[in-house]
Amino acid sequence: MMIGIRDRLAKISELSKILGAFGRDRKGTGAIEFAIIAPILIMTYIGAFEVSLGFNVARKVARASSTVADIVTQQTEVNKAFLDSMKDVASGVMTPYGGAYSLKITGIKVTAAGVGVVMWSRDEKGNRPYETAAIIAIPKDLPILNSFVVRTEMVVPHELLLFAPNLSSQAQTINLSKTYYYRQRIGEEITCKDCNS
Repeated sequence: MMIGIRDRLAKISELSKILGAFGRDRKGTGAIEFAIIAPILIMTYIGAFEVSLGFNVARKVARASSTVADIVTQQTEVNKAFLDSMKDVASGVMTPYGGAYSLKITGIKVTAAGVGVVMWSRDEKGNRPYETAAIIAIPKDLPILNSFVVRTEMVVPHELLLFAPNLSSQAQTINLSKTYYYRQRIGEEITCKDCNS
């Protein structure tokens, strides 16, 4: 019986030495830590790049919309050809983030606080996005009554590079948009004789 207890104690002692050695052994710990942390670091890096790129494109969208409104408001009269050329201005400002976008340019007569009447409109495809004489809502802090403003609306679909379908049900493309209202610089109105034909 004593021999059986000694054997068991010897086996337990041997097992505890093996477990102790295993607990002290640090071989492979760095590889395991790297395997856990590396994907998180890579996702963080790509995510930071994605956010930075998104902010750059959003700034370009704002600049393009503002530039178009600024150029149009320096005129006293415009026509279809002039308004259609604004898509080239927007494309130039958006470089190198070219691609599909929508651009609407609308001449609006302010008739009351927060209310305007469409005098003419044009989009990047040469269509009329708003009917002439349509009543539309505008920001209430716009200039005084009977003034004339040009509204530019630009929307650029931005494709996300980092897309995790198992983490999100959102689409891969988000729309970055910007709308500007600029008051005419010369005279009381910007006319467009052939926009409504």
